[in-house]
Amino acid sequence: MHPPSLPTSVLLNRRQLGTLAWLAPWGAQAQAPAYPARPVKLINAFPPGGPSDILARSVGEVLQGVFKQPFVVDNRPGAGGNLGTDQVAKSPADGHTVLIGIDSTFTVNPHIYKNLPFKLSDFKPVMVMASSGLMAGASPGTGLRSMAQLVQKAKQQTLNFSSGGSGSPGHLAVEVLSEATGAHIQHIPYKGNTPAVAAVLAGEVDAGVLATPGMLPHVKAGKITPLAVTSRQRSRLAPEVPTVAELGFKELEQEVLYIALVPVATPDNVVQTLQRAFAEAMARPEIQTRLQALDLQAEKDSGEAMVQRLNQASERYRRVIQATGMKVE
Repeated sequence: MHPPSLPTSVLLNRRQLGTLAWLAPWGAQAQAPAYPARPVKLINAFPPGGPSDILARSVGEVLQGVFKQPFVVDNRPGAGGNLGTDQVAKSPADGHTVLIGIDSTFTVNPHIYKNLPFKLSDFKPVMVMASSGLMAGASPGTGLRSMAQLVQKAKQQTLNFSSGGSGSPGHLAVEVLSEATGAHIQHIPYKGNTPAVAAVLAGEVDAGVLATPGMLPHVKAGKITPLAVTSRQRSRLAPEVPTVAELGFKELEQEVLYIALVPVATPDNVVQTLQRAFAEAMARPEIQTRLQALDLQAEKDSGEAMVQRLNQASERYRRVIQATGMKVE
């Protein structure tokens, strides 16, 4: 005998149950808590007033309006960005803590700091927001008017150069300049680009190779003498300043990347939400205007393209650091 056939309604119910079971994970995602559920902290690994700080506040202002949640900038400078970066690495991975920093924390610091408590793989990339070159500038009291004069004088006596900290782009540039020219340069690290620029301005140091946005206002005011920019092209806001390549120092070409990342365990849907939000914020006309005023170049790399860019820079800087003997002071 054949077993009695089940009613069609029962078969349908079983099929429906199977379908519902297959859809369950998607339903769970759909019912996930809204993001952001509370204020978001943007940890800037450098002091207030610098380009990364201005970017963090500019983007945060836009995102606050979009998400209707506060985006609060919290400056945690120190050790070339290591302190703030380590704090974010150890933060809850829910998208409510975002690191705003620069590439050198991941591309230079691993090669000069022993036992660094984090690595790039501890984070998921959000976006490369912008890039800028560096500007070599001298305190007017030195009487230096060109890179040639600076190199000549530094071969006769030691000159003091400020940077935004050990491992910062300025520190790297100083070491390359010394190695390439035989100049005698004493590196003086400060806690960020802003105080390093102030040191040049006050004559505490002879010169510095520092983020162009921080140097430009003082160059325009005649309080810092510009010598060169490390970007491939001349600055749009100071076109009279030559590039290092034009002056025969192509090995000094260097850029600073301003980046946003979150802890690696942050859910992908949250990361994607942040990536879209950051990209849309950076495309806003008011942000573009601010970038131009700071002489920053808009960028858009995210995901694997961002990681690849950082890894390529890290490999280049590793070779430079080995060649120059650059170290933490």
